[in-house]
Amino acid sequence: MAIDEMERKLRPPEIALKPYLPKIITLASGEKMVVREARREETGTLLGTIYPLIGVPTDFYDIVAVRMYAELLGWYRYRVANEFVIVGAIDGVIAGLVTSRHVSSKLGMSLHTLTIKRGLRVGAQLFAAKMEHHLDDLGEEEVHIVAESPNGFKRWMIEYQLEDRSSQFPDVRHELGGVPTYVLTRKLWEAVRDIKCTGTRPVVEQDLKSAEKLIMPSEYPQIPGFKR
Repeated sequence: MAIDEMERKLRPPEIALKPYLPKIITLASGEKMVVREARREETGTLLGTIYPLIGVPTDFYDIVAVRMYAELLGWYRYRVANEFVIVGAIDGVIAGLVTSRHVSSKLGMSLHTLTIKRGLRVGAQLFAAKMEHHLDDLGEEEVHIVAESPNGFKRWMIEYQLEDRSSQFPDVRHELGGVPTYVLTRKLWEAVRDIKCTGTRPVVEQDLKSAEKLIMPSEYPQIPGFKR
């Protein structure tokens, strides 16, 4: 696609990020979830997956979904610098996805985590995958993290024992806004990596092929309050 001069001025500078290598995780149900980086041309499928959740207030799905929708659209339209999206798929069907942003060689900015298939720690696995990408692949020293739901707070702040940076440095604010900023440092990550970050590589061709084409969920049975 030809890019005119005005569009060039509007687009933020981007760094060529190291790709995230796919892995496979066997969930408690016995199902295999392929975890891989999403591609920009798959944005329509991702948007279609989260759009039905914008009106679901339970567990703050509404605010997470609407903010993630904007993040994905910003990524697709080249309005966000150095964003990446990681998706988990079971037989191609999207089970969850995460968004995040590389800020600098030292800093990552975790955006959102959204679980479609609940009860199997899909969100926890995908959150760990994006921390793996931030700290192991991209070589950052720390990741700033906020939670917008009690579940998120329990999963990230408490389980990871994150550093409460906002109480120490009130001027330090995550770019998502006023929610207290917590930090996963390299030291904390190295202490929990082997427990939190699971999965195996390389992914065999048959399993990788099952996630080549992402599929929107046809139903959301585990999400309380969802109505089609």
